[in-house]
Amino acid sequence: MTLGLPVRRLQAAVVCALVLTATPACAQDAPDIGKLAQFIRWGGVAVSILIAGGALFLIKVVDELGDRLAERFTNRRPAIQKFQTAIRFLLYVGTIAASVALSLRLDPTALTVIGGALAFAVGFALRDLVASFVAGVTIMFDRPFQVGDRVAYGGEYGDIIKIGLRSVRMNTLDHNIITIPNNKVFTDVTSSGNYGALEMQVAMDFYVGIDQDVKLAVELVREACLTSPYVFLAQPIPVFARQIIIQNYVAFHIKARPYVFDCKYEKPFESDVHLRVAEAFREHRIEPPSALLRTQSAPPAAAATAAVQPSTSQKQAP
Repeated sequence: MTLGLPVRRLQAAVVCALVLTATPACAQDAPDIGKLAQFIRWGGVAVSILIAGGALFLIKVVDELGDRLAERFTNRRPAIQKFQTAIRFLLYVGTIAASVALSLRLDPTALTVIGGALAFAVGFALRDLVASFVAGVTIMFDRPFQVGDRVAYGGEYGDIIKIGLRSVRMNTLDHNIITIPNNKVFTDVTSSGNYGALEMQVAMDFYVGIDQDVKLAVELVREACLTSPYVFLAQPIPVFARQIIIQNYVAFHIKARPYVFDCKYEKPFESDVHLRVAEAFREHRIEPPSALLRTQSAPPAAAATAAVQPSTSQKQAP
């Protein structure tokens, strides 16, 4: 018991000494502004500002000159716009490179820092490009579609004109060139109408009234498909009919599935068959769906009672 008190006092003295001699920990050392300022050439910064102002002035001159030339030579407008865009891009790149070279002291340390930052930025910017490249190689082997196929993708419908390592080019039926990144192809459903073949099935829909001659209508649709100059006769021409309700009308839905001999004639084939069917329906008086009125007759029991009861004039007769 007598030795315990000195030991406890000694322990308390050691703890107090450690607390007093300990230095507060810092989460992060403050940056040395002096070392950072050594990499900057302040005279070069002033020259870089002048160079940037001159580059902006030149870009404005190039834009105005290009717009005037495009208005004057309208047949050369695409080439002028391409040249205008190339000059603007070169001015941007040249201004940035000159400003960096004049404003920074490019010793090995600075080059290492700048190189690391550029490598990170380029890698981050090119991640989608690398994904598209890998997806392009996959498309080459997996072949979900081929050049020349008529494809529906992402709400667009048209012909595939190019499959590259970065993107797929599609020419829509409105003659718009659509560019689809390769990595987007595998995230959506792609529908190919012909898949490497020239011929393609073209589905067509027709509607007739429930009170019309449906068998005759089916034969007229089949005949219109057979007599079209765009039909591919090596394939069968199935025609189906079923009763449906469309916009509160009871009707017969006739669906024809003929083949066109070349997919690029899909719309002319569809238009030709519809015109032939309309003319045949008009000639044979086959009408489209319409509202049918039903007459409601009296129940049989009520009609019999009315026939048995004598009229008022008959009751009053002597």
